[in-house]
Amino acid sequence: MTRLIAVLLGLLFALSAAADGGAKVVAANGKFADMKDDLVAAIEQRGLVVNYVAHVGDMLERTGRDLGKAKRVYEQAEVIEFCSATASRAMMEADAQNLVYCPYTIAIYTLPGKPGMVYLARREYPQTAALQPVAKLLDGIVADATK
Repeated sequence: MTRLIAVLLGLLFALSAAADGGAKVVAANGKFADMKDDLVAAIEQRGLVVNYVAHVGDMLERTGRDLGKAKRVYEQAEVIEFCSATASRAMMEADAQNLVYCPYTIAIYTLPGKPGMVYLARREYPQTAALQPVAKLLDGIVADATK
């Protein structure tokens, strides 16, 4: 139950960021599986651990059928969740309300009708001194994954 609540909260934060235009998206040529492997490797190379992988595309397909919805939103879509004790501690020491930005997530997805294109997206963060290191960390991970 706790894991379900964590997943739902993570999805809520990701969806609210995207709805507000608060997502930074990078498109790259490649295959989903290869790009996902590269993304996980880029996270782990920084000494970070993937906490959870939310299979959002599968969930939307499954629930879409239950709701009578036929439109396919994604070919594949997952949200990779992880954290950095160092960056998280620094941002929360600066402002305890920054808890809302943890854990970090990077979404990876492909779209119907756009073969060979993989998208990686992360939340945009407010332009504060405490959150800019987090934004740089995530940008570096995405850059390494899309090389």
